[in-house]
Amino acid sequence: MTEPENVVVFVTTPEAEAQVLAEVLVREKKAACVNIVPRVRSTYWWQGEIESDDESLLIIKTSLSLLDDLIEAVKETHSYEVPEVIALPVVGGNEDYLDWIGRVLR
Repeated sequence: MTEPENVVVFVTTPEAEAQVLAEVLVREKKAACVNIVPRVRSTYWWQGEIESDDESLLIIKTSLSLLDDLIEAVKETHSYEVPEVIALPVVGGNEDYLDWIGRVLR
């Protein structure tokens, strides 16, 4: 199996930061598109305690070759000490859309 060209990246962020982070990633051409799901409830372990927060979920479409740059941009912009950045391979989809991602990010 060949390595995928495109990835979908999930990032959770405080709701107030979501639009700013999305715009940074698109403006800097680290992402072709960012969808913001305005409210998700996250429950997680942090520093030995169970925490729960309302956050926004960013669904980011980018290329695998830009993933490291995207992670660095998230870490520089995000307020969390350890921001969630999880990339999943795109194994198929509308070829016109997948081609569009590549054209936008050139």
